Amino acid sequence: MKVLFIGCGDIGVRCIHRLQMLEGWTGLAMRRHRDRLPATIPSVTGDICDTPHLTELLRKGGINAIVVTLTPGEMSDEGYRASYVAGAESLASAIRDSGWCSGPVLWVSSTSVYGHGGGEWVDELSDTVPASYRGERLLQAEGLISQLSVPAVVIRYAGVYGPGRGRMLAQLHRGELAPPQPVQWSNRIHAEDCAGVLVHLLQRYRADKPLHSLYLATDNEPAPLYDVHRWLAQQLGISMPDTVAAASAGRVGNRRCSNRRLLESGYQFLYPTFREGYAALISESPE
Repeated sequence: MKVLFIGCGDIGVRCIHRLQMLEGWTGLAMRRHRDRLPATIPSVTGDICDTPHLTELLRKGGINAIVVTLTPGEMSDEGYRASYVAGAESLASAIRDSGWCSGPVLWVSSTSVYGHGGGEWVDELSDTVPASYRGERLLQAEGLISQLSVPAVVIRYAGVYGPGRGRMLAQLHRGELAPPQPVQWSNRIHAEDCAGVLVHLLQRYRADKPLHSLYLATDNEPAPLYDVHRWLAQQLGISMPDTVAAASAGRVGNRRCSNRRLLESGYQFLYPTFREGYAALISESPE
């Protein structure tokens, strides 16, 4: 089964490496800058918004499934529109014009589409009320993907962490700590589990097992940000002040994300909570 990874960054590379260890799977990366990919990753140069090129690839490339993991060109409303909304429109046109009908399309989105601010539990059935342009544009793109003529699955990632994503550790080293009150709930998923979820869903599709059109991908334990910071500080041997509000600046939303649907599909997390994930990161750190 040949899988095209569009916008293949860290998570896409992790997926392809996983597929390379499985019999009967091939991964092909498509991104603007192929030179940034490891030499072990088969790739083609391309952009999701280059509709004619994508149409030709789908028509002649022997593609059986598509995984889309985009990043915005810039952190702005226009950047998100140009990447996600325009990308979804282009993909829909390419699928239609090429006559591609293999499926599925796995489209990576984010839990920022919820926007809840009162610590509520949210899942795939919860209302989406984005509180930022990011959530609004992501939700707009999701709507376009849901209308594709082929099977499509949207995966909403919680906050992604892992190697090369050390913002929280950097905050702690600067002495920044979230306040204990009011409680700021945080949700996360390790980059390796991000890849694991995508491969898991591809395998379910290939095995003719049912898939929902939407999954919320987050680990097993939403946690107060204060508790996460304090635990990390203890592991790092950092003496922390009682409260430093700077660590919470710019946060949008305050919710607890449920992964029940994903667990019911049979997925088993490599890093079930922040403790296992950050312990691995700390042990791998050169410092």
